[in-house]
Amino acid sequence: MSVIAHVDHGKSTLTDSLVSKAGIIASAKAGEARFTDTRADEQERCITIKSTGISMYFEYDLATERALDAEDAAEDAAEEAARAAAAGETPVAAAETAAEGEGEAEEEGVEITNKSFLINLIDSPGHVDFSSEVTAALRVTDGALVVVDCIEGVCVQTETVLRQAISERIKPVLMLNKLDRAVLELKLPPEEAYQNFSRAIENVNVIIATYEDAALGDIKVQPQNGTIAFGSGLHQWGFTLKRFAKMYAGKFKTTRAKMMKYLWGDWFFAKKAKKWTKNSENGAHKRGFVAFILDPIYQLFDAIMNDKDDKWRKMLKTLGVELKGEEKDLRNKPLLKRVMQKWLPAGDAVLEMIVLHLPSPHEAQKYRAENLYEGPADDEVCIAMKKCDPEGPLMMYVSKMVPTNDKGRFYAFGRVFSGKIATGQKVRIMGPNYVPGKKTDLWVKNIQRTIIMMGRYVEQVPDVPAGNTCGLVGVDQYLLKTGTITTSESAHNIRVMKYSVSPVVRVAVEVKLASDLPKLVEGLKRLSKSDPLVQISQEESGEHIIAGAGELHLEICLKDLQEDFMGGAEVKVSDPVVSYRETVRAESTQTCLSKSPNKHNRIYMTAAPMENELQDEIEEGKVKAAPKDAKEQARYLAEKYSFDPLDVSPKKLWAFGPDGEGANWLMDATRAVQYLNEIKESVNSGFQWASKAGPLAEEPMRGCIFKVMDVTLHADAIHRGMGQILPTARRVIFASMYVSEPTLMEPMYMADIAVPIDAMSGVYSTLSKRRGEVVEEISKPGTPMVAVRAYLPVNQSFGFTKELRSNTGGKAFPQCSFDHWQLMNGDPFDASQKVGEIVAGARERKGLAPEIPPLDRYLDKL
Repeated sequence: MSVIAHVDHGKSTLTDSLVSKAGIIASAKAGEARFTDTRADEQERCITIKSTGISMYFEYDLATERALDAEDAAEDAAEEAARAAAAGETPVAAAETAAEGEGEAEEEGVEITNKSFLINLIDSPGHVDFSSEVTAALRVTDGALVVVDCIEGVCVQTETVLRQAISERIKPVLMLNKLDRAVLELKLPPEEAYQNFSRAIENVNVIIATYEDAALGDIKVQPQNGTIAFGSGLHQWGFTLKRFAKMYAGKFKTTRAKMMKYLWGDWFFAKKAKKWTKNSENGAHKRGFVAFILDPIYQLFDAIMNDKDDKWRKMLKTLGVELKGEEKDLRNKPLLKRVMQKWLPAGDAVLEMIVLHLPSPHEAQKYRAENLYEGPADDEVCIAMKKCDPEGPLMMYVSKMVPTNDKGRFYAFGRVFSGKIATGQKVRIMGPNYVPGKKTDLWVKNIQRTIIMMGRYVEQVPDVPAGNTCGLVGVDQYLLKTGTITTSESAHNIRVMKYSVSPVVRVAVEVKLASDLPKLVEGLKRLSKSDPLVQISQEESGEHIIAGAGELHLEICLKDLQEDFMGGAEVKVSDPVVSYRETVRAESTQTCLSKSPNKHNRIYMTAAPMENELQDEIEEGKVKAAPKDAKEQARYLAEKYSFDPLDVSPKKLWAFGPDGEGANWLMDATRAVQYLNEIKESVNSGFQWASKAGPLAEEPMRGCIFKVMDVTLHADAIHRGMGQILPTARRVIFASMYVSEPTLMEPMYMADIAVPIDAMSGVYSTLSKRRGEVVEEISKPGTPMVAVRAYLPVNQSFGFTKELRSNTGGKAFPQCSFDHWQLMNGDPFDASQKVGEIVAGARERKGLAPEIPPLDRYLDKL
């Protein structure tokens, strides 16, 4: 399972309560140790940067629990049957459900004799810059504990990670954290607190409903089903409704299941009549949740914080909480913490929720396997993965590399989906570019050691069976970042992960001393391994470029590069540079012509802009270069974007670019031309080259449709080879771009800023200074906070956080994540305008001629 949430909602702190329950850290330290923040800078900055795995052993009596539930179900069903009989209905259905419940309990009681559970937990970062780490964590887990701050409610990143979880088919359970703040800091009245919780839960369920997947079934979270816990990670206490239902069921002479239903939602308790009603009679009756759960907690808080000794001593006796030795001398907050930990231990509540409601690998892989596996759903490997079969062929996915204490070496961290991986075993290591039956990106090697991850420590084990996460030693030399490990000759790869952020911020690095250059090259290789998202490239000018998701991400990468991977050698870092996209704004004003170098071949072409929504669909993979059903896709494009179905059929839609999958098209609009098929390959290669580096500043193109209108070719094949056609195609593409109002697109962040109302002016002044525009403001009910959403150009975002903090007295918290590409206004050929300035700057940086080449370099006369 993974722990996911918005930044600073308390994931690592809450994880401590489970780690301490497993006996790995002392309970006194829990909540402050943040055991899963293993790096020094994580402890300093108080944020998680890398996702960290830990395997923990627990005991929980599931059989008894299930038997009790079955008894409850049978009792409820009997009542139901009696009521039905009184009403003269047939009690068949009611009896059937009861029988089902009992049968299950018996069967499971037989199977699970021991009470042992192994929980592989991954604590993940909440900051948007590191959301690639979350993706890597989700891929190897089956369940997610979503943590939400009960005061701030659902935030941007909560939505992003929850969406990712559901797309990976991962079941969520919810923890409403920081209840201590609601009571002590904000002093919310119980009914208002209930409304706050209810609102947060509603928001989580809205997100779940938006992205729901039929294969997962109903995954909405609800307190009365036990899929939501409430509590405080810092103070280490928490509960689910089940905990209170157990306490009250006896008193009310009802079953636990019924009691849970009464303890949430619009059920009110009429004290005089001693009855539950659906009507509060204008507040005369108290809501179940308030009367029986929040009130006792509030009273205990009040008694302890205001030194009402007799009162709290009496309450503790009723609750059966006993203070020992030194605990008796505690007062106020320390006492409150200790009492709450003893009465409602967080570890127990969260553990119970995990065990009862998150799936085991056996259940989860049934519906996850087909989503993960690239090959056919009926081959032996996929069947073994569905069964989670330890006897089947080995299939393991490596989702990330974890640096070891030995500088420059990595553990390959991942999950075994079928089979068993053992020390010394001979395996096939397949990188992301492996194609079954070929030799590319494939190594056959032995595993040196298998280990399990325990936060900052590792334990060596001889083998790891299906369903578990583990680390491998000695695989890092063959895999770049991720890959599949198997023993089956016929196995396909496990799908590559899709990240929700893209690396749009780049810096160039160089060494101060020329003798350190080999260290830099080696260091960059290691950096590329250590982070799932970072991209390292070399420009034609020989510069080394590091691309990351944002400022914080780059800062951490550069720190790692210098300190860990280059042994402290000094590097010079350029100012951050943003990558742009080249595009067109209008259809071509003329049909362009270019002749081949030998003057025997001519290509005529025009350009046109592509609709924004279509560009996004191509980049998200909804519209593909090689779809499974080409006719279906052509029909979809014809209906939604009013193309002629023939024009977008595979015969006429020649290629996507760059790299055969980007948001640019090369289309064939010719009618009955000789030899056209023979030059298709060459024109396509020219198009791929042109779309990768456009004419304005050699930035990639986006959102252009190029149509081949006509070609005149030499009759001799020797005179229309690749060498003649490829450069001609590139020139004519550039020419048709020049006559279609070319411009740049710049990347835009969506900045989400949480800020108190009194500091709003600082937010607006900072945004307007940086060409930002506010999209919406939402005030959060019950809090003084306002959520501001604004678009902010990425190239204006450097130092934004710092400036925003200084303008609002440190009260505003921004989160920037890449949102969309925005057309820039103005003429890119005029260096006095913003666009022209950017083009000139990019050309200078890349060592190109300062002037954009004139049109007649690409356009030929007849």
